[in-house]
Amino acid sequence: MLNIELNKKVILHPSPEGWIESSTGGVRSFLLEQSPIRETLLLDYRPGVENVWDKPSCSEEILVLEGTFTNADGEHPAGTYLRNPEGTLHKSISAKGCRLFVKLTQRIVEEKQKVRILTHLADWRQGHGNLQVLPLYSFGTEGSALVKWPAGERFVKHTHFGGEEIFVLQGEFIDEFGRYPKGSWIRSPHLSQHFPYVDVETIIFVKTGHLLS
Repeated sequence: MLNIELNKKVILHPSPEGWIESSTGGVRSFLLEQSPIRETLLLDYRPGVENVWDKPSCSEEILVLEGTFTNADGEHPAGTYLRNPEGTLHKSISAKGCRLFVKLTQRIVEEKQKVRILTHLADWRQGHGNLQVLPLYSFGTEGSALVKWPAGERFVKHTHFGGEEIFVLQGEFIDEFGRYPKGSWIRSPHLSQHFPYVDVETIIFVKTGHLLS
């Protein structure tokens, strides 16, 4: 188990020494959190690797960070967001290698439909201030989105009901607690507050409302 106490803030900057090779080789992982009800990790596929994702009883949320990921539903280039319901089992492959941000065994189990969004082709919406938002998924209190911050943007201090999880995709995210470059993962508990801002254009994956239990 790793980072299972949801009432504590967690900040991780994945380092080379933290990656773990799979027993069959060709795939390595960096674990961000692991508990009986959720698992978050980074996965690296080396070119030509075939892998059976042997977790048929759990739902999965995937963001393709680099390369092209292929499964039974087709090819998914960098920037693709996938949400697969409970019971999904598939072979996965990456002809030229890829890196994924993955969330497994999500709290919400009622979902039945698969979601696939090519974020580089999707239309962004105007958010608060000068922010741009690309909604990815919403169910109950839970929501996932990409948020684009223009250089120099400041946001108001705010509270997160149900907590907040951030993965920095581009640039550097900043608040009063620290600076988070590309690849950083931040998990903040229910009713946490912060005053975020950026100096350079920054894109983050944001998930909220899912840390109540």
